[in-house]
Amino acid sequence: MEFAFTIKSTSQTTNLKRLPMARRDFGSKGNKIQLLTNHFRIGSTKNEGYLYHYNIILRYQDGQPVEGKRVGRKVMDKLRKTYDVLRSQNFAYDGEKNLFTLDSLHHTRQDFIVVLDEVSSIRVGNYPDTTKRMRFQSQSKTFKVEISHVRKISLQEIGNALRGHKSENYQDVLNVLGVILRQNATKEGCLCIRQSYFHDNPKNITNLDGGIQYCRGFHSSFRATQMGLSLNFDVSATLLIKPGPVVDFLLHNQNIQQPKWIDWSKAKRMLKNIRVKVNNREYKISGLSEMSCKTQMFLIKKGNDVNGEARLKEITIYEYYKRHKNIELHYSIDMPCINVGKPKKPIYFPMELCTLVSLQRYTKVLSNKQRIQLMLESRNNPHERKEALLYSLKSRRYDDEPMLRSFGISIKPCFTQVNGRVLQAPTLVVGKGHVFCPQNGSWNFNNKELIEPVKIKRWAIVNFSSHCDIEHLCNMIKKYSKMKGMFFDSPFHIFEESERHRSESPSSRVSAMYEIIKSKLPGPPTHPPAQLLLCILPIKKNCEIYGPWKRRCLVDEGIATQCIAPTKINDNYITNVLLKINTKLGGMNFLLLSEIERSIPLFSNIPTLVIGMDVSHGSPYQLNVPSVVAVVSSRYWPQISRYRATVRSQSSKVEIIQSLFEPVSDTKDDGIISEVLKDFYATSGRKPQQIIIFRDGVSESQFNQILNFELDEIIKACKHFDESWCPKFTLIVAQKNHHTRFFKVNAPQENVLPGTVIDNTICHPENNDFYMCAHAGKIGTSRPTHYYVLYDEIGFSSDNLQELVHSLCYVYQRSTNAISIVAPIYYAHVAAAQISQFLNFDETKNQKEFIVPGISQVLELPRLHERVMNTMFFC
Repeated sequence: MEFAFTIKSTSQTTNLKRLPMARRDFGSKGNKIQLLTNHFRIGSTKNEGYLYHYNIILRYQDGQPVEGKRVGRKVMDKLRKTYDVLRSQNFAYDGEKNLFTLDSLHHTRQDFIVVLDEVSSIRVGNYPDTTKRMRFQSQSKTFKVEISHVRKISLQEIGNALRGHKSENYQDVLNVLGVILRQNATKEGCLCIRQSYFHDNPKNITNLDGGIQYCRGFHSSFRATQMGLSLNFDVSATLLIKPGPVVDFLLHNQNIQQPKWIDWSKAKRMLKNIRVKVNNREYKISGLSEMSCKTQMFLIKKGNDVNGEARLKEITIYEYYKRHKNIELHYSIDMPCINVGKPKKPIYFPMELCTLVSLQRYTKVLSNKQRIQLMLESRNNPHERKEALLYSLKSRRYDDEPMLRSFGISIKPCFTQVNGRVLQAPTLVVGKGHVFCPQNGSWNFNNKELIEPVKIKRWAIVNFSSHCDIEHLCNMIKKYSKMKGMFFDSPFHIFEESERHRSESPSSRVSAMYEIIKSKLPGPPTHPPAQLLLCILPIKKNCEIYGPWKRRCLVDEGIATQCIAPTKINDNYITNVLLKINTKLGGMNFLLLSEIERSIPLFSNIPTLVIGMDVSHGSPYQLNVPSVVAVVSSRYWPQISRYRATVRSQSSKVEIIQSLFEPVSDTKDDGIISEVLKDFYATSGRKPQQIIIFRDGVSESQFNQILNFELDEIIKACKHFDESWCPKFTLIVAQKNHHTRFFKVNAPQENVLPGTVIDNTICHPENNDFYMCAHAGKIGTSRPTHYYVLYDEIGFSSDNLQELVHSLCYVYQRSTNAISIVAPIYYAHVAAAQISQFLNFDETKNQKEFIVPGISQVLELPRLHERVMNTMFFC
């Protein structure tokens, strides 16, 4: 959907919408290489006739609109069986409002009545209309269906679209082809997640820990490319809830052996909105009963009184099933019942009669064990992925799909060949002027020193773990820091957590530890009492202490901290820790030779600011937790390796950044960009004449919003900073969430080489985009980053821009490998994820407390302490 804007004119803005820019040229630098990609060519043999588009309106008998695609498809299937109008038609229906047919229905508008037979359920509870819903009975639902003609599309336009020729109805053609693919999968009973489809075939499913399953499926979508429309076909995967008895799932999910140990508060949160089957009918769980099955009462009808009115009698759910249903309940009589009704009108079922239906997504946070299992299951090398793709595409049998066959559409079952280029890795500089060129996207610090090492005289160790050999850790840190040119004095103290605090909440544990730390820190409280606190966490990842500890150090105390949880302390581990510490404390590990020599085209000779922007939304089920915006910006131009982060919160699940420019803020904060510009001016001594913006996390449907809202807000912030100042802008979107993959022609087992770039054949026919694999794919199949150049006033050639992007994948200071996406975006992602932990710092808080009732404003994140806000604390 497009976003509506009212854009105020400035010297650089216009009342007209900005559109994604066209491609200026193609890149030529690098060693040429032939590659295969999972885009499949499409042919068409039919150009005569029309496709008819109809609008569908579904209503219940009382006039209320019908919601949900599942109901819509059932209604249309019954309409097809009941009436002749669609009986002999090949049609594509999206489950909601759009119907496409190959033959005219001969009426501008038609109305139909459709009746679906269902079985009603028993409702329980003490409310007036109880007697109206007393028992199971046959019940029918009546639907009103209105079909009205919208337009007709010439099949010649479909042929033109397949060849890449745009027309007035080009987007309609793409829509109908997408609807056909989705309908094809739905008929086979697939779970549809956007353009990925999953079937509950046992061959596709692997059981994981905690009652969840790893399900392999496929992604299928039509894409506009330089060679015309292509079918982008890829393997896909999702996590499902294991079907079966509800109690069995809870036992596995909570990793317990007996039902008496079930934590029902956790079970209630886990089961909410999950579908169950009872008596061959599906329901959605809304909650659990307050009392157990043997004590939960409800009213049933017991004859009529002398006035003919129903007499009501209280009975427990257990007694009802035993006396009236002849069902003897066993293990669930002391358990809560499943509620599939509303809070004030509950519908209860005993838990042992409820079975979880198949193909339900699992969206909760994964445990460490589940993450490891998922990683092991999802990795497959390029050759395995290719074989799986060809097998899955063949099994789809798209050539037999009636609508596609009617269009004369054929899909060639072979990978498309594209021309790629491999860019040379940039030259890096480390300590003592040592220069080297990374090989295969990686390097090491053996016999190398850091280019700007720090000296750490005051530091301490904070130990929340009882399994770490601290003496060995200190010796390793001293040894390897000296080899890297760093200076580490001995820690002035090692703070051990008292055993009596380990059963307390994470926040309490951190507070107790800090009371001990403050009593022994040297120096006056107005100065940083320590340069670094090295925190040893009790477990490796997702430790609950991490959030409150980071918040306390970075917000309250202004002390840099590095968290570790070593299982094996070796040279590689210590080296990686030292890289992070050195960067956090203001040092640099390595630099590009080109930034030292000031030889980066269109960057080094003109003051240029580089920005990376990302929004973190947290877990899908955390509906009320604010989203976290992170904007990372370069400093000390002409350097391109040093950054800082600015972080804000905004409304939950909102992707477009709202706080870029806020000139009337009550907090005397002019917004993120004003803060960025002030820092650049303070560190570089000049205002930037060029601003390069890298934006992550947006889809093609949001490009207009990025171009016409976010960019305009940035321009306004610049004008607010200096009315006479007119910098040039380049805006690039980076996408990782796509399904394009590349394969070597002559080495099918290997991933493409780091530095591989593709800007032809399967790229957009008009817009300026390219794919790049900057990293060395060591596990599974490499996923390239798809870069869209939406706006470019600076005037980069394709070669210059691609080399700049490639170089920015080598400046990530906490790694000795090229990363898969430019460092400013990666830093923004890390900063947003780290600061978002502050929202979870107190487990006693309810998610709803993050939203101010009756006010649209979201509670702000705590601001970082001034001593750390300009550091690379996120490394």
